[in-house]
Amino acid sequence: MSGLDEGCSDPAHTHDELSEPPLRGLKLASHAVLEKVQQRGRSKCAKCGGSRMFFCYTCCLLVDVSLQEIPVVKLPVKIDIIKHPNETDGKSTAVHAKILAPSDVTIYTYPCIPDYDQDEVVLVFPGPGAVTVQDMVQRLHERTDSRSSGPRLKRRKLENVPAHAHATEDPGSGAPDETKSSESRAHPVQKVVFIDSTWNQTNKISTDERLQDLLQVELRTRKTCFWRSQKGKPDTYLATIEAIYYFLKDFHEQCLAQEYSGEYDNLLFFYSYLHTVVNKSKEAGKKEAERREKQRQTEARL
Repeated sequence: MSGLDEGCSDPAHTHDELSEPPLRGLKLASHAVLEKVQQRGRSKCAKCGGSRMFFCYTCCLLVDVSLQEIPVVKLPVKIDIIKHPNETDGKSTAVHAKILAPSDVTIYTYPCIPDYDQDEVVLVFPGPGAVTVQDMVQRLHERTDSRSSGPRLKRRKLENVPAHAHATEDPGSGAPDETKSSESRAHPVQKVVFIDSTWNQTNKISTDERLQDLLQVELRTRKTCFWRSQKGKPDTYLATIEAIYYFLKDFHEQCLAQEYSGEYDNLLFFYSYLHTVVNKSKEAGKKEAERREKQRQTEARL
């Protein structure tokens, strides 16, 4: 998913040239650095020595690109990615998220799964019991309140406490971090879990007992534009980086109640570039096949 296919060339110069509507209008950093790297070709990863382009999908490190040349995205919640051990590293887009949002994304390889607080963590995965992002916060509150009336009484009690009594100190400024405190009261979601696997392999992870108590969230209206389509699966089954991006976009608008202005678009920095490169390669291959067929037919008539 993250490795550049052999034979791909002639990258697009701007994201405006993307052929698929889902990736139009993104506010992306310049792809000029990726174009230059592609022209130079692959380089060795400084850690594992593997031949890579742009980044090493095994070590989650940039290759032939400096940190100053790529965008860094700050996320409103922490992201955990549970990766299937048989998932091919070079086909996974999970590494995109780790490289572009390093302080907010952690990748675990199954069966390694952290202990999660079901009141603060949700699992993005489709299923019969899954809810929309819009309904997610309300459902978390309902689940908490159904177990005990304590949390509800506690929240009511906190409302009567002066703001300075439960504001946290910001070590950087020495002033109360009122914004963070306000956001935590507005929504309980502190971490979001995604599964990184082919869809045929997800069942083993999604049914793991350590994830069973987490509220499942489904992105029902989004469609994938991933170039590695999975036979027999609906187009609402997203690549990992697509799922992370669309969840955060919905979360920003529906949970933070803020107008979305491209805050997380650069999570698709690598994905959008590779999408263009792969599609151009496919189009070139199609035209070459048509040319050869016409040539064959011409020779057959002679």
